[in-house]
Amino acid sequence: MESPKDSSNLRQKAVRSVIWTVIESWGRQVVSLVVFFILARLLNPETFGLIALASIFIEFVQIFVDQGFSVAIIQRQEINSEHLDTAFWTTLGISILLTVLSVAGAGLAANFFKQPHLVPIIQCLSISFIFNGLSSVQQAILERKFAFKSLAIRSLLAVIIGGIVGVWMAFLGYGVWSLVGQQLSGSFIQVVVLWRVSDWRPGFQFSRIHVKELFSFGINISAFNIINFFNRRADDLLIGYYLGLVALGYYSVAYKLLLVMMQVLISTTTKVALPIFSRLQAEPERLLNAFYTATQFTSLIAFPIFLCVPVLATEFIKVFFGEQWIQSIPVLQILSLIGPVHLIFFYNNSVILALGKPSWRLWIQVINTVTNVIGFALVVRLGIVAVASAYVVRGYLILPISLLAINKLVKINLYNYLRLYIVPLVASGAMVVTILITKYFLGKFLEAWMLLAIAGIFGISIYILTLSVISPKLFRQVLELGESLNIKIKRKV
Repeated sequence: MESPKDSSNLRQKAVRSVIWTVIESWGRQVVSLVVFFILARLLNPETFGLIALASIFIEFVQIFVDQGFSVAIIQRQEINSEHLDTAFWTTLGISILLTVLSVAGAGLAANFFKQPHLVPIIQCLSISFIFNGLSSVQQAILERKFAFKSLAIRSLLAVIIGGIVGVWMAFLGYGVWSLVGQQLSGSFIQVVVLWRVSDWRPGFQFSRIHVKELFSFGINISAFNIINFFNRRADDLLIGYYLGLVALGYYSVAYKLLLVMMQVLISTTTKVALPIFSRLQAEPERLLNAFYTATQFTSLIAFPIFLCVPVLATEFIKVFFGEQWIQSIPVLQILSLIGPVHLIFFYNNSVILALGKPSWRLWIQVINTVTNVIGFALVVRLGIVAVASAYVVRGYLILPISLLAINKLVKINLYNYLRLYIVPLVASGAMVVTILITKYFLGKFLEAWMLLAIAGIFGISIYILTLSVISPKLFRQVLELGESLNIKIKRKV
């Protein structure tokens, strides 16, 4: 049984990890969004569509670099140097092999999409496999040690330097190559900084037994990632194949904004959730309480954002991207509605992995993917708005499956669990109504940027007021958490 001291240390590690993960995630997304806004005004939808097609191939091959070893390293209660050496050399060897195969096979991907310009783009981006092979085990070790400060520094430097390279190349007229340069320079900086901040260096121990141990856990992770790839990228693949580069460009910009929101609002805390839940796997009651707390506090931040994007998307796109991206507005409005579902899935998956059931998550993802691909295939010829709608409807229809799985593992009380979402939903509803009223009365008189600012201020104010009125206890807990995080951040600074 864990002692009170150990429990306190774990709590402190969790708080520090969340702080640095927030700094990393929010800082990185702010920089990447600024870069994204600039590039969107310098480049056209066809350019973004071309890089989106290339990334489909690159992301698929990337799945096979890690083999799920990094998650296995984080999840294991005990790990030794042989495990780490074995994982590192295996991952690096696979990454080099995949780089060679990808360079040689770039023409096949270009022929499939009937886009010969993809060949050199894919060949250049294939270098990133080696960068990831050098980073995978190092990053897993730092996450296992809760060294999120080092990871934050690495990530922020990478996105800043990568963004500078991308914008500089775009100003010089390099087109799609500015996006390639942005990705490669960012990946290279991540490797350099990661090896600089980490004190672990690989030895030359190699154990077939440890390969089997890591692979037996990691194979489910890899299988999940393969299925998740089709779950996430089937829409891009089908749009690119049937509707062309321009339609894919509009869709990819809207989906990029969804990913940014998920990264900032959800992935920030779920990155910390896996190592925390893993440490509590022998204490079901504490694990359940941590699960409830993390879910509710994240929903308080995520729900208002995801539910308010549909009513502010028009002003947002016009202000930050320009009139040329108007066709992305309805796609963004619809895609943002999937946010609450992703929040639930992310935390459920963290618990499932922490309790050593990666195969459960795999089968849930199989269902996700099959239903997604079928839905996309049925509606893709109707346009990108129909594809986005199919994605959202499917998400809500299969949500109960994930809830049933988590209930079998930690025996949640469904009533208590669903109650966690009532306050965020009610307060978010009040926020949405406030924004709609503001737009109705002021929309004809104000410029888009001013309307966006005023409606946002009014909406946030009503959200905070509603939260304090309908749940004062929860509101006080949020304030206390905010004060605690603020004090700890000041100490770090």
